[in-house]
Amino acid sequence: MPIDATQPYDDQNIFAKILRGEIPSTKLYEDEWAYAFPDINPQAELHVLVIPKGAYVSWDDFSARASDEEIAGFIRAVGAVARQHDLVEPGYRLLANIGSHGGQEVPHLHVHLFGKQPLGPMIAR
Repeated sequence: MPIDATQPYDDQNIFAKILRGEIPSTKLYEDEWAYAFPDINPQAELHVLVIPKGAYVSWDDFSARASDEEIAGFIRAVGAVARQHDLVEPGYRLLANIGSHGGQEVPHLHVHLFGKQPLGPMIAR
């Protein structure tokens, strides 16, 4: 169910629990700013979620409240995950759903990274 991206951070969301080690996940990447793991319901041959380690509800929340160091670290981590999976060439897709109209389902900022196959147009016409 889509969420309201302006709501306060809920530290009981599934990604917060993954970060605390309360729910198991397969670590694909981790540094001081971000954690990446496979999506449990993949929508492409490769479907990785990259989440910041800080308590941010959405991209809007993150861009307004995170430090410059956190923002740079998270963006660099997303790039590192793409390079780790050899996606730079021929390409990949990043997606961040924000709020109810954007279809965000977990109230913790996350970026979907899709690759390893042609992905077609972003929105069907």
